[in-house]
Amino acid sequence: MQDGEIIIERRGIAGLVRLNRPRALNSLTLPMIRTIAEALHGFAGDDQVAAVVITGEGERGLCAGGDIRALHESARAGDGLAASFWREEFRLNHQIASYPKPYVALMDGITMGGGVGLSSHGRHRIVTERTRLAMPETGIGYVPDVGATWLLPQASGEAGTWLGLTGLDIGAADAIHAGLADVQIASSRLGEVIDVLSALPRGSASGDVDAVLQALSEPAGESRLSQNAAMIDRAFRFDTVEEILAALAGEEGDFAAETRRVMLTRSPTSLKLALTLLRAGRRSASLAECLGRELGACLQMLDNPDFFEGIRAAVIDKDRNPQWSPASVEAVGAATVERFLKPAEPPLEL
Repeated sequence: MQDGEIIIERRGIAGLVRLNRPRALNSLTLPMIRTIAEALHGFAGDDQVAAVVITGEGERGLCAGGDIRALHESARAGDGLAASFWREEFRLNHQIASYPKPYVALMDGITMGGGVGLSSHGRHRIVTERTRLAMPETGIGYVPDVGATWLLPQASGEAGTWLGLTGLDIGAADAIHAGLADVQIASSRLGEVIDVLSALPRGSASGDVDAVLQALSEPAGESRLSQNAAMIDRAFRFDTVEEILAALAGEEGDFAAETRRVMLTRSPTSLKLALTLLRAGRRSASLAECLGRELGACLQMLDNPDFFEGIRAAVIDKDRNPQWSPASVEAVGAATVERFLKPAEPPLEL
């Protein structure tokens, strides 16, 4: 099946889902989400399919996230599309996390935001030497979503907190260190991955897929997050953004200085809300609980000035100079954060 933005096919025992918006870095639209969900449902019930592989067309990446320009326009118009997008995207994330068959994500190139949701919840996550993974939401006046507040708190030490607050991109070794990916395979061999998986016998299970991926894998090299783990753990162990920034100011070295500099460019409201959601995710019992909490925050974003300003600066005017309101972390009061924690109505159905 091919509808332009998504290509669905079966090759041997593998069901293939190919994101096909390369000019837009395969950013997700609501019809794409619906097509993927329908395809996964169909493959799950197809006895001829033993594994599913998701990949992105083009040379630049798997998926850069949701189509934030469309979300911006929907929020401005108040037409409900943004709310529908988040609800159905989060249901898809949960569907992937609980998928009954081996789910293989090829995280080649840019894999950010919604792209992480399509991949890191899966059972088999492949990165390459070209992978650039990020949850960049605090830079556009938004917060990590797609179940990131479940995934990131499970990362080693405070690496997930660093990722969620800074929004900086990382490579393959860091993604594996943070528990968001499993193995590195050269980008030049991804076609071979699909060919070998497709040729597996019917009835193949997760262990058979693991064996294929391990045989094709290569060392991921050194992780910058691992190298700086002690500093990250010291600075990001606090439960307030003010304390984290103060701790970073007291650390030596370029990594800490750059981390602090970047955080000071992010939306102060997003930083405080993101940290609140990440800490809540750490205490949560399930992905479903985190997704429900994220949806409540997302729906409140439709009235958040920083959300509109961040997208304006990033993709509308592209001046990269957002004017946040409030402009400082200290000016963001508890009541401002609290209003984003209102439960979604109706609740997320999973």
